Amino acid sequence: MRCCLIIILSLLAFSPAVAHVSERALVLLLPTEIYIRSGVIAVALTVALLFLIPPSAFKSLFKSRSLSKPPKFDVSTWVSLASTVLLFTAIYIGFNGPRDPLANLLPLLIWTIWWILLPILSALFGNVWQALNPWSGLYRLSGLKPVLKTRPSYAIASATLILFSLFVVTDIAPDDPDRLATITLAYWLFTALMMVLFGPDWLSRAEPFTVYFTQLSKLSLLWSDDAVKTGFPGTRLSIAKPPILLTILIIIALGAGSFDGLNETFWWLAQIGINPLEFPGRSAVAWPNGIGLLAGITLLGTIVATATWLGLKLVGEAGQFSSLFPRLTLSLIPIALGYHIAHYLTSFMVGIQYVLKAATDPMGTGQDLLNIGQFYVTTSFFNVPSTVEAIWLTQASAIVIGHILAVLIAHAIALDALKDHRRATLSQLPVAAFMVAYTFFGLWILAQPTGA
Repeated sequence: MRCCLIIILSLLAFSPAVAHVSERALVLLLPTEIYIRSGVIAVALTVALLFLIPPSAFKSLFKSRSLSKPPKFDVSTWVSLASTVLLFTAIYIGFNGPRDPLANLLPLLIWTIWWILLPILSALFGNVWQALNPWSGLYRLSGLKPVLKTRPSYAIASATLILFSLFVVTDIAPDDPDRLATITLAYWLFTALMMVLFGPDWLSRAEPFTVYFTQLSKLSLLWSDDAVKTGFPGTRLSIAKPPILLTILIIIALGAGSFDGLNETFWWLAQIGINPLEFPGRSAVAWPNGIGLLAGITLLGTIVATATWLGLKLVGEAGQFSSLFPRLTLSLIPIALGYHIAHYLTSFMVGIQYVLKAATDPMGTGQDLLNIGQFYVTTSFFNVPSTVEAIWLTQASAIVIGHILAVLIAHAIALDALKDHRRATLSQLPVAAFMVAYTFFGLWILAQPTGA
């Protein structure tokens, strides 16, 4: 109960995520073993309870309920245009503003707001990126029609997400303002050109962040299609039937997020022959990190596929693997979100302060546009045992709750496909074993001293 309360309060207060503008370096001196055991037991008990929950009650849990008709007004075009103006303003600041990544608004907006905060907002409030993306507004106003009739493949989104993940873990300066401004501008122009060729389908099928944020939004309690609806988190994931290429992107997202935590630990640095207390720089770990990232994604996909096949084989339904594997992979989404919150919470707590400081003085000339006066970034919450414990419990709770939700969604998918409660539960035993093990893995990473 304490863990749940802390994570809820933390989400309301911080909305955590990833930030490479302020690398973490923390040696945790808490008695984490009891929390790791408790987290693993909580996920294991969830699996055990699946045998006891009546199928009717479980189906009712994942049943959507209509609340009202969706609003008639649509401001998404204007929101997208405003987002475009903000992006190009940030790019200008990236080229011409302060050279310090902690003082330049572009890397702070990219890493702390867009890549960090937006996944959380998507899961909480629905597909906000659909309106916020900096392309769709201009495309609608242009009145253009797609030049090509072919629909782009989800494989493009997966390949692009791998390239982005490699950039995050291997580039020597992913937060350098000038470097990031060049990459951001080039990516915006490339995506705009692809929309001219393929139309809005490029965003929904080939632009990796639109695809991923859309899947995260299916964890939201509220959504709108023909009506405003509500349901248990993941209700839309439990009934979706995605193509296999989309599920590859989800595995990449989870694998990359997990490795982004692992590669900063003392354990990983020891494996690649690096003394974490004498870190030689990012260039020294670029190749090991790149290879480790790709190997980790491949290993994760292999384990998930094997667990799914073994479960279906157990109940004599191995022939349904091709149709059920893509569906069951959707249950990894809350785990990916839990890792996202857990791994990057501390970075966000520092980074969001730098965002405020850079926003009030975007060009580093001493301005105070927000009229906040003298402002100092604080990290004092890392120096007090009570707040350090609260932070770690919040992170651990995010991982545990993500895995519990994944177990429930996976069971709902299996029950929908197999139509029998006992067979559905048995078919999930290997997958559940993987999720219990992955819970331990995530909490173990979280408890490791980190550097880099």
